[in-house]
Amino acid sequence: MADAEVGDDQYGEDPTVNELQQLFAELTGKEEAIFVPSGTMANQIGLQILTRPGDAVVAGARQHIVLYEAGAAPVNSGITWIPVDDASGAFGPGDVAAAVERSLHHQPHVSAVAVEDTHMAAGGTVWDLAALRSIAEAARSRGLGVHLDGARLWHSAVASGRPLAERAAPGTVVTCALSKALGAPAGSLLAGPADLIEEARVRRKRLGGAMRQIGILAAAGLVAIRTGFDRLAEDHEHARRLALAVSDRWPGGLDPSRVQTNIVLFQHPDPDALIAHLRGEGVLAGTVAPGVMRFVTHPDVDDAGIEHASKVIAAAPL
Repeated sequence: MADAEVGDDQYGEDPTVNELQQLFAELTGKEEAIFVPSGTMANQIGLQILTRPGDAVVAGARQHIVLYEAGAAPVNSGITWIPVDDASGAFGPGDVAAAVERSLHHQPHVSAVAVEDTHMAAGGTVWDLAALRSIAEAARSRGLGVHLDGARLWHSAVASGRPLAERAAPGTVVTCALSKALGAPAGSLLAGPADLIEEARVRRKRLGGAMRQIGILAAAGLVAIRTGFDRLAEDHEHARRLALAVSDRWPGGLDPSRVQTNIVLFQHPDPDALIAHLRGEGVLAGTVAPGVMRFVTHPDVDDAGIEHASKVIAAAPL
C-alpha cells in the first residue's frame, strides 16, 4: 500500500484502481467494474442503475440488501421491495413471474430482481447454479435486470468448484467485497455492462463515494484477490469445525452438514449471556436476528483459534 502508484480516481487517473477494476471485470466476465468504499454502497448503486423511483424489486425477504442496510434502498433509490420466502437461502422463478403478474393489476412496476450469493442470513448457503440461472432467465425474459449481491461470491466459487465468472454470469451487475474473507481493510467492487458502470460512476459521486488518490486501498484489494481467494477453503473447514462444536454443545441448534462456507448460524435462548461468556474468553461473536447467533471465520482465525473457540463453546454455561 505504501508503494502504490496513485492518481486522481475521479478522473480515472489512478493506475492501481484501474488495475483492480480491470482484474475484477475479467474475473467476473463483465465489461467494466468500479471500486467503491463499501459493499452497501455497491449494492445501492447496483439498484439505482437498474431501477427508477417507484419501481419494485423482487428479493429474498432475509437478504442483506433488504434487512441489513438500514433501509437504504427505499431512501436512496425510491424503490419498494417485493419480498419472497428465502428461508432456504434461495427462491424460485415462480416468485419472479408472480410479482410481474401482479404488476399488471395496479401493483408496482417490477424492474429488477436481487439475489444474494452466498446468502448470509441462511448461514452462508451457496445458490445452486442451475437455480440461479433459472432466476436470471425468468427475469430477463420479462425485461428485468438482475442485481447479484456477491459480497461473498468468492466463497460460492470455492465451495462449488466453479469459476467466479460462471457464478457471476446470471447477474446483470454483480458486487463483491474485498474487506471480508479476502482480508483487505476496505472496499468493494461492482461490475457489469460498460454503459451501466458509466452511470454507476455518476451514482457513486452522488453518494459521496468518489475518492482521489485511493490506489493505496486498491493495492490492498489486489493483494487480497491474488493471495486470499485460494485460501477460502480453509475458512470453510474452520466453520465446519465450529458448527460441530456448537452442535455438540446444543444438540438441535443447527445441522452441521448445512454449513457450506464461512458462516455458522444457530438458535440460542440467551444470546447476550453467550456473547458475554465468549468475549470473556477472547472469542467474538454476534447476532443477526432475535435468538440467532453468528460465527464468521476469516484470515485472522487460525487452527489454534478454532481449537480455542471450540473449547470455549463446550464450556458455555447455557
